[in-house]
Amino acid sequence: MDGTFAGGAPTLPPRPAAPPPPEAVLRAFAPPGTDRRGLQEPPGGRPGRKRTSAGPWWKPDARNDPWRDPHSPAGLAGPAVYEDEDEQEGPVVVDAKGRKRLRFRDLSIRLSALALLAVLLVGALGGGLGYWLTRTAAESPLLDPDTQLSEVDEGVVREPGSVAEIAEAITPAVVSIEVRVGDAGATGSGVVVDGDLGYIVTNNHVISGADGNDDAEIRAVFSDGSGSEARIVGRDPASDIAVIKVEKPGLLEAALGNVDDLVVGDPVIAIGSPLGLAGTVTTGIVSALDRPVRLSGEGSDTNAVISAVQTDAPINPGNSGGALVDATGAVIGINTAIASLGGGSVGLGFAIPIDTVRGIAEQLIANGEAVHATLGVNARSVTDGTRDGALVVNVEPDGPGAEAGLREQDVIIAVDEMRVGSSEELAVAIDAHAPGDQVTIEYVRGGAESTTVTATLAEA
Repeated sequence: MDGTFAGGAPTLPPRPAAPPPPEAVLRAFAPPGTDRRGLQEPPGGRPGRKRTSAGPWWKPDARNDPWRDPHSPAGLAGPAVYEDEDEQEGPVVVDAKGRKRLRFRDLSIRLSALALLAVLLVGALGGGLGYWLTRTAAESPLLDPDTQLSEVDEGVVREPGSVAEIAEAITPAVVSIEVRVGDAGATGSGVVVDGDLGYIVTNNHVISGADGNDDAEIRAVFSDGSGSEARIVGRDPASDIAVIKVEKPGLLEAALGNVDDLVVGDPVIAIGSPLGLAGTVTTGIVSALDRPVRLSGEGSDTNAVISAVQTDAPINPGNSGGALVDATGAVIGINTAIASLGGGSVGLGFAIPIDTVRGIAEQLIANGEAVHATLGVNARSVTDGTRDGALVVNVEPDGPGAEAGLREQDVIIAVDEMRVGSSEELAVAIDAHAPGDQVTIEYVRGGAESTTVTATLAEA
């Protein structure tokens, strides 16, 4: 077998012996006697409890420590074996990986008590220091007579035609109307339409309870807080319009607009005294036009159907009779009613168009009453599933409808080519005319084809 350790390998020459150490080294490091091994104490040294210059060893057997004895033999040993932690004594134990850790359960009671005492001492010291600081710290004065809060010097810029500008201009022309009948009272709103003569337009259902009652009192309260007793000029239950008069000349009167150019989506402002809160301003848009709405005020003789301007500007009880204003500051309607499920506003309000208000108010101021046209029929809304109309349920004898040939059970579907889909729409279509006007009525009888007749309207 070939190799370094195989037989017949060449014999290496003997290694030369190491030279003896120098005499100086032997004297410095060799033991003083042949019977003494290991590291020795310096002359005059002795072991002690701690290491000193005269006694470097603090253990009696330190000179025999194999780590200190250069003559101690060396050899291989097995891997480190650690006892189970539960079998080790003392608070410091060695785990299976040779790491030392502190085992709290073996801490002495004395050490635990010392730690607890230290915590209590620190807490007591901190509490005492805090108490002392709070007792000795000087308090600042509670009041300071010279205090001035910061203020903004920059002016607020509002665009021309803003809601604030329009409200400032029209609010003085809108009044609160307080009605008291005996011990009962109510609040509504009104709009000054003649500042020199003191005429104010409002709703009939606002003041109707005071008409003809000697114990009733109507009072108009203006934007400056002043008030004046008011008298009823005239009222019209068929349109829910009324006019009252105050003896206070020089009032600011509202500018009355028109609804001809009004379109859905136009911005509007409602001004009045909702819930008795005078001078309240809310905003919204026109959400519908020519909305037929039947009015029947509770506790009032109002019985009207109006072609209303619908708005989502919040309107609540007390807004009745107040102004609905367009973006130019002109009044385009008198707020009259709300759509409500439980007595409060749900975002749908209705105003009488100012064109209707103007005509009725002029009649009331001139004559104390207003006249309306009538067809002389009573009707209710019907539909056959494909077409809506107003079913005639009663025909007044010798009335315009009877003279035109209308009968009960006829279904009116148009007036002057304006479609009629309900009894409310029929009432609005007829009321848009004056007594004596001739109108074309289209109706259906017995399911046959529609027929047209001409009727001359009478005074209601």
